[in-house]
Amino acid sequence: MDPRDGTSDKEGFRQRALACLDGLYAFALSLARDRGVAEDLVQETFLRALRASNRPRPDENLRAWLFTILHNVWRNERRRKPLRSLDSEPALQASLPLVEPGYEQAFDAESRSSRLRQAIDELGEPYREVVMLRFGEGLSYHAIAQVLDCPAGTVMSRLARARAHLHRALGGPRRLRRQA
Repeated sequence: MDPRDGTSDKEGFRQRALACLDGLYAFALSLARDRGVAEDLVQETFLRALRASNRPRPDENLRAWLFTILHNVWRNERRRKPLRSLDSEPALQASLPLVEPGYEQAFDAESRSSRLRQAIDELGEPYREVVMLRFGEGLSYHAIAQVLDCPAGTVMSRLARARAHLHRALGGPRRLRRQA
């Protein structure tokens, strides 16, 4: 029992894990691009996490650990089954937070949000992964590197390339060089 809130360790683990549900689903959807597959990935992630919840983990960052499980489940699933053509899949519908606009700005804000979702959807999988984990979930470079099982430098490189693609796709102005 946790003396602070009266819950058992297992129940406390479940509550903390369930707090990550929306983020896990958004990440799974960005990987799978199919709602049913994303739901299955999240369910399998929770099953594996609950089975392993009593085992000690070297890192107590529960969110990063859950995202690592989800990513590994996804990689294993892709090895086991061939991917369906993504051309026939519906566009990624990950929800990105928006500031509530005024009435006059609503159409323009929705248009920008739609263009952003489409630009993210056009990214290759390795780039979409880092964008969703960094900006969708707020994970650090180190945590993303753990989730994706790659060096932090690779995460930074992929994120820089993804940002450049998004900048071009959204029609941003050319980057100006800094004046010394």
